[in-house]
Amino acid sequence: MAVASGFVSSVAELKTKMESTSLVHGVTSASSSSVACFPSQVRNLCKSSKIKLKVPERGAFGLSIRCEVNSDTLVRNDEIGSKASSLSALQLLKTSAGDRYTKERSSLLVIGLNVHTAPVEIREKLSIPEAQWPQAIGEICALNHIEEAAVLSTCNRMEIYVVALSQHRGVKEVTEWMSKISGVSVSDLCRHRFLLNNKDATRHLFEVSAGLDSVVLGEGQILAQVKHVVKSGQGVQGFGRKISGLFKHALTVGKRVRTETNISAGSVSVSSAAVELALMKLPTYSCTTARVLVVGAGKMGKLVIKHLVAKGCTKMVVVNRTEDRVAALREELKDVEIVYQPLTELLACTAEADVVFTSTASETPLFLKENVQTLPPVNSQVGGRRLFIDISVPRNVGSCVSDLETACVYNVDDLKDVVAANKEDRLLKAMEAKAIISEEVKQFEAWKDSLETVPTIKKLRAYAERIRASELDKCLSKMDVDISKTKKKAIYDLSVGIVNKLLHGPMQHLRCDGTDNRTLSEILENMHALNRIFGLETEISMLEEKIRAKMDQSQK
Repeated sequence: MAVASGFVSSVAELKTKMESTSLVHGVTSASSSSVACFPSQVRNLCKSSKIKLKVPERGAFGLSIRCEVNSDTLVRNDEIGSKASSLSALQLLKTSAGDRYTKERSSLLVIGLNVHTAPVEIREKLSIPEAQWPQAIGEICALNHIEEAAVLSTCNRMEIYVVALSQHRGVKEVTEWMSKISGVSVSDLCRHRFLLNNKDATRHLFEVSAGLDSVVLGEGQILAQVKHVVKSGQGVQGFGRKISGLFKHALTVGKRVRTETNISAGSVSVSSAAVELALMKLPTYSCTTARVLVVGAGKMGKLVIKHLVAKGCTKMVVVNRTEDRVAALREELKDVEIVYQPLTELLACTAEADVVFTSTASETPLFLKENVQTLPPVNSQVGGRRLFIDISVPRNVGSCVSDLETACVYNVDDLKDVVAANKEDRLLKAMEAKAIISEEVKQFEAWKDSLETVPTIKKLRAYAERIRASELDKCLSKMDVDISKTKKKAIYDLSVGIVNKLLHGPMQHLRCDGTDNRTLSEILENMHALNRIFGLETEISMLEEKIRAKMDQSQK
């Protein structure tokens, strides 16, 4: 704290210098009436007067406070001061009661439920479509203790990020709002939700954006969903500076992690590994021209089709028992040519295919050696051997098919080795990612903390500018009316230069960009010192002012 103490002394010297150059004209000392604004003075007043304070319970806004004065104790007016003498001790305490509750700094919070904490039956009730995110932000920010908000709602998570003027009240209000829109009771929400604040909330979002909190480690879809939060929040009142800065930084973190660690490389699901294996076995030039057949349009078959499309496949034949699922896929993937064939045409379709994926629930093999050996050979341009990738259990392709020189068969066990190796590799890369995230959290927290001093910096510069302009006008009024523009500019530049030189030191001690060794507590102490010395403080804290404005607006 030696740095902060030295700074207070230097600021006092600075004020003396400014007074000597007539740049602090009009500064007044704090009057005794300011006692009513500071709980510490009230406590000292009550202590010296032998007044007992009792705080039995919390009220709706502040603290429910009682004063008891001993019957043999009298408070003399001359002991309190001329201004405060007109107020009773109880009135003084009432004045400061709301301020006591709002002395805490605003907090960054995340209140959420995800695949790790809540079942899908709960998550689906809380889901909010992307088109309704702006409306949700407006409703959340209308709550008394919420200043900024953002909503991240996906199939695996429902997370609300807020800047709360009061941490515990903000959590209570958001939880009640979530209960109201979903019909899920508050008790059920509390049982499944998770709560994180400030640095932990920042780290959580960065891990989400990097894919470290996903079911499939390192998956890329979540990064696009975080990007949608930023896009949908543009121009929305309530998607403020801190929240927007948080999500924009999260995008940067997600991209950096994927670039520097390559964590999303390698398949970690059977369906994606099947597609990746097929592409590895096909000659490079034939990957997009190979004829593809998918047998089965159930859950696994659908995933195979989607992974094929993601890898650039634009045409395929799907054999299934019924056409309904294939039609639904065709509607979903409108840019892809999907041809449906019934199960009775299986061998005919296989004869015209180079790569065959099987994923049906059949308990007996669909392909036996005698079936496959009668099929025409495939073109040498795609390797000369028909590729069967069987991800069904029980197997759809008989083991005897692998004996044929014209066929190459892979089953789910072959794919599991690939998936396991890729998962282990991703876990190692996740450790690298966490080191990157720790570095980025530190940078973001430094930026966020620097915002605390911005109002003081602005007020101090405005205060100095008013004095500079006033003194400049006085100086010019005493000079000849025909003074040249060159001399006027020189005098103007001189006044600006003096102000900038004098403000440089205080401004440096208020900056919190992580480039120096000052702690946040030291910087905040410097800020409070400047506020006191130059009279920049208001009678109520900024947080209390925001809360009162919100409550007044909600009562209209």
